[in-house]
Amino acid sequence: MISKEELASLVKLLDDPDHEIYEQVKLKLVSLGSEVIDYLEEVWQTSLDAMMQERIENIIHHIQFEDVKKGLSIWAMSGSFDLLAGVLAVNKYQYPDLDDQKIINQIEEIKRDAWLQLGYEMSAVEKVKVLNHVFFHIHGFSGNTVNHQDPQNSYLNLVLESKKGNQISLAIIYSLIAQRLDIPIYGVNLPQHFILAYVDESEPTLPGFEAHNGILFYINPFNKGFIFGKHDVDSFLRQLKLEPIEEYYTPCTNIDIVKRVLRNLISSYKKLGFMNKVEEVEELLFVLDSQQYH
Repeated sequence: MISKEELASLVKLLDDPDHEIYEQVKLKLVSLGSEVIDYLEEVWQTSLDAMMQERIENIIHHIQFEDVKKGLSIWAMSGSFDLLAGVLAVNKYQYPDLDDQKIINQIEEIKRDAWLQLGYEMSAVEKVKVLNHVFFHIHGFSGNTVNHQDPQNSYLNLVLESKKGNQISLAIIYSLIAQRLDIPIYGVNLPQHFILAYVDESEPTLPGFEAHNGILFYINPFNKGFIFGKHDVDSFLRQLKLEPIEEYYTPCTNIDIVKRVLRNLISSYKKLGFMNKVEEVEELLFVLDSQQYH
């Protein structure tokens, strides 16, 4: 724990024109972690020195970025059971002051609306039709077909506000709601697309649908919850000239889902030319890679 006097003395050195001194001070401040952010923000507000403000912004970002890396690492090491926690950790890269509880409340509200319309004796398809009605019609979610490559499509807080997202962000919210209602819907890491699978070995197979590893059917949240079968996945893979390997048909891990979100962000930031963000998000991806294969 650093005293306020020591902190003040350290921060005063930030306007030193010697870059080496600045780098040493920066390293020290970053090592102190988020406890110094409030003080740095106070100094930023009272400073009239543009270079000082820029340096403070840079240090705060570095501290917050280290927190994001730490949060993702802990999430992965602790078993990555809570998908929402992993996605929120990614959101904090762009929105460090994100209110987790607000996101949880928004998801719970959609869940409650669906729960009120679900019946005990409903079939799998009937349950999905209820989810589709609540998600796409009552709450108005849809695929962002105009700005599909916008990085905002990958941040859950923005998708919940705008009601528009890409394949994976819509699939994440949809599956989180389903699983909170004990409906077994999970993400499938299909190349160039992200879909959901309804997994229930106790239910009879739908007419015209081929059961596969307990998967009754697939759902496309980017297309208003359209229901389709294994043969459609076969056809899609043939179009892409890809081998029909098992992982393209079966539910993936929560780490795989969060990694896919990060890869989408890397692609979006590359297209915008934000190479500093590309490098940072690649670091986040490396954190998960190193935990997954540890």
